[in-house]
Amino acid sequence: MKHLILTAVLVSGLTFLAASSASAQQDSLKRKKYDINYGLGVTIGEKRDSTGKIDQSKGRFVGGITFTRLDIGFSRLIDNGSFSLSPTNDFLDYKGAKTSTVSFDVLQFGYRFNSNFKIYVAGGFDWTMIRLKKNITIQSNTPDLSYVNEPIIFSKNRFSNSYVHIPLNFELRTNENRRGNRFYVVFGPEIGFLLNGKVKQISDERGKQKFKDDYNFAPFRYGGTFRIGYNSLALFAKYYASDMFDTTAQKGLKNMAFGITLGLN
Repeated sequence: MKHLILTAVLVSGLTFLAASSASAQQDSLKRKKYDINYGLGVTIGEKRDSTGKIDQSKGRFVGGITFTRLDIGFSRLIDNGSFSLSPTNDFLDYKGAKTSTVSFDVLQFGYRFNSNFKIYVAGGFDWTMIRLKKNITIQSNTPDLSYVNEPIIFSKNRFSNSYVHIPLNFELRTNENRRGNRFYVVFGPEIGFLLNGKVKQISDERGKQKFKDDYNFAPFRYGGTFRIGYNSLALFAKYYASDMFDTTAQKGLKNMAFGITLGLN
């Protein structure tokens, strides 16, 4: 997880440096009544009037490359409506404080109707990392979600997945206050496509080991996201209505996440 956060921060930093070097182009575009918002990415679509102020009187399409909406938080498994795992799924028992989620967007395209309402589709990446309690190894290349008990103690036993996610967001925001900040509410459905699954283990006997497979994670998932925030900081909650695994034994096992969002542009 630390490497993912560092990567996201590094990419955002490089984008900011690139934005600084492009200030001359930005001034030129403003004179043409169009604005490029660099920040953490490049967003085109803001239209300006003859005085240089953003024209909010008409709707407009907006979109571009963005590294905002970095979500960092915790994940929880829900077994047929319960936060307690059933005997069938007890092998997935996890350490709640170390079971986490990280996601961020890289693209967004949408339509801003006015200063307070926007609809947009985004695209990015999402990771769920389950820190298993038990000394087991989830098996790869099996038709079901199976495991073996290990005679050793793992200092880390992480079971994770990664998805490409595509959320459709409805954004409501207040008018700017005297400091130029706003309150936001963002909500909408989201779909995802599996990239891969991974098991990472660390032990004294075997050292560091990594195994990749789809591990019967659902190849397609769907759910919804809700955010509420102020300026560039928000709280988020995600719930995936689809099953977490594409196996009969894990039917009804779902995933949710919650945490903080950095950046709401």
